[in-house]
Amino acid sequence: MTSISRRTVLSATAATAALGAVAACSSGGSGSGQGSTSPSSGGGASSAPGGSTGDPTQAVVPKGTPIGDGSNADTGPQPNQPKPEKLKPGEKPPQFVVFSWDGAGGTDDGQFPRFLKLAEQYKATMTFFLSGIYTLPKGKADLYHPPKHSVGASDIPYLSDGAVKSTIKLISQAWLAGHEIGTHFNGHFCSSRPDKNGVNMWTPEDWQSEIDQAIGFVTQWRTNTGFTDVDPLPFDYKKELIGGRTPCLEGQKALLPTIAKLGWKYDASSSGGLQIWPQKVQDGKVWDFPLQSIPFPGHTFQVLSMDYNILANQSNGSTKGDPSKYNDWRTQATNSYLAGFERAYNSNRAPFFVGNHFEQWNGGIYMDAVEQTLKAVANKPDVRLVSFKQLVEWLEVQDQSTLRKLRSLNVGQAPAGGWETFLGTAG
Repeated sequence: MTSISRRTVLSATAATAALGAVAACSSGGSGSGQGSTSPSSGGGASSAPGGSTGDPTQAVVPKGTPIGDGSNADTGPQPNQPKPEKLKPGEKPPQFVVFSWDGAGGTDDGQFPRFLKLAEQYKATMTFFLSGIYTLPKGKADLYHPPKHSVGASDIPYLSDGAVKSTIKLISQAWLAGHEIGTHFNGHFCSSRPDKNGVNMWTPEDWQSEIDQAIGFVTQWRTNTGFTDVDPLPFDYKKELIGGRTPCLEGQKALLPTIAKLGWKYDASSSGGLQIWPQKVQDGKVWDFPLQSIPFPGHTFQVLSMDYNILANQSNGSTKGDPSKYNDWRTQATNSYLAGFERAYNSNRAPFFVGNHFEQWNGGIYMDAVEQTLKAVANKPDVRLVSFKQLVEWLEVQDQSTLRKLRSLNVGQAPAGGWETFLGTAG
């Protein structure tokens, strides 16, 4: 799980513009703020049902009504969910921060549990984009029929039986802690493959097949694995799934019609987005949550708000760069995230999106950068560390007039006359 998949690299030259650039995505994760708990915050204060030990990776999975073959179970509404509140006229909007994880596999380097515990400590919620084949043991690879590829093909590795079990358990604990479980689809085919046969070539029908299979693997893991010593996922994945992120941020154009038809609420596959308030695409049916261009300390160009894109500019795409530079690179990555956060926080308050992988690239410095960033921002006034799902819910209770005003603010633009004047007539 430490090998890197074929992926598109955002070079320093391409990053100068940083807009429309294609970002790298998951190779298959390895792995495994004391913020406000008011109703408008992302984190909930209550403990997971079934008894909490203070460690979200050890919480007891509650009993529920089995669904299908018993891979999923209905245990009731998801715990630790805030109630979204409409902004009052003249009220300053919260600063939303979404940390999201591509792949979200439970292998043995401890990164998944590490960030579940960190989120618990700082009352944060996040989005975990689960690759469907991470619930399918490699011995059952022939069950996957990827569009435009041979049966069982995948550009990320299948997991061992033990890692599949770990993934199921950690995904369960993540959901019980209040985190969102989205999708990273399955085989992770990028256009950077030698044959160029990536998801950018897929049709809406291909995406429908990929989605159906991803959902099928997660909702039928018990049949596919034969495991009898693992509790069911404590939620109905078919109902919980409302968004995802494509491999290498490619193929969104053909994906959107499919997910709009499915009723999904958002897509997080755009690259090179700006730090402005999001809007809906696909005839106003789907929220577009792009990775964003953020300042890159020491350079005149910007970089996308994802670990791999920072790596691409530091070690030229190598995941094992010069160890003598790790400390400087760690500091640069942290400061890049913090610069993006501060730019939004002190101006237009646009939601800030960070994409990550459970990987020990360049000695694990990007994992450290994310942890340091989360700790630095969690305690700041008005900060809400939320999932994409929770952000959608907040956006959808706002008045359209308020959202139009927020979207009128450019990158780094604070409202003229202050928030009380700017949103004083909203509502």
